[in-house]
Amino acid sequence: MNQRPHRILEIQGRKISLGRRTLVLAVLNVTPDSFSDGGLYVEPEAALAHATRMIEAGADWIDIGGESTRPGSKPVAAEEELARVLPVIRALHKKFPSLAISIDTTKAVVADGAVQAGASIINDVSGLRFEPRLAEVARRYRTALILMHSRGRPETMHHPPFAQDVWRSMCEGLERSVARALGAGVRQSQILLDPGLGFGKTRRQNFEILASLDRLQAFRLPILVGSSRKSFVQAVSRGEGLGSRTGRGRNLSAAQLWPLRSGQRPAQARSSWAPTLTLQAGDAACVVAAILAGAHIVRMHDVDCLAPAVRIADAVLQTLG
Repeated sequence: MNQRPHRILEIQGRKISLGRRTLVLAVLNVTPDSFSDGGLYVEPEAALAHATRMIEAGADWIDIGGESTRPGSKPVAAEEELARVLPVIRALHKKFPSLAISIDTTKAVVADGAVQAGASIINDVSGLRFEPRLAEVARRYRTALILMHSRGRPETMHHPPFAQDVWRSMCEGLERSVARALGAGVRQSQILLDPGLGFGKTRRQNFEILASLDRLQAFRLPILVGSSRKSFVQAVSRGEGLGSRTGRGRNLSAAQLWPLRSGQRPAQARSSWAPTLTLQAGDAACVVAAILAGAHIVRMHDVDCLAPAVRIADAVLQTLG
């Protein structure tokens, strides 16, 4: 285990030192179909109340998404996405004016509207593959820009064939994303990297990335890891091992892990699928593994339950000097 390198991140002119402690990016989905919490926070009042609870529990930043990226999800129009996220961003920015708000989108027009409403971080799960113009928005407003690695699109990303060498595929993809951002005028100090756990990778490949996460330090950029409520974590937590039930080494689909009953929302299925403690224990283990391997920021849903795991991992790192 090595000491985590310190990095400087610029967010709209503010310089933030990363590495002394792990920052928590809390997930706030304002969608009707996100798998783990779809439909729970679509109303601005409910979303604001939930965000407030997460901040009180230890969230440093809030990541707001208006389009689901769950496996098999379909894209929504920019107008619909804006209608979902803008009221929440405005309300959150008004209540917490100094809070760093992240907009989880792949669309430049949505990112532009969100930043004008109060967001200061752009989180692109496509790593500028879907809409490279998104980098111009980050340059214009000097926001932070999270570049995540993924393959395909949400509706196809879990279809084989998968990369034979996940590290080569991921590093080459992230190199292209960083090059696009820099080419558009985004400063290196604005960029964060996310390996994209669960996005177009087999169950084993996700754990291979966690096991060698420190290799991403070669980019000399802050690292963000999101493993919260991912199917590969929950499958192994329930004793399925690194391969699927069929032994073919592929991820089980969300529908296989959390089968929906007729008329049931995804969030209801997740709640009835297994005891909450089992779900959170797996997420906590992955959070600790990511931090000890060098993650500067962890993205999560259950801040109240996982914040203690973050503090324990940070305490271990602090003993390294």
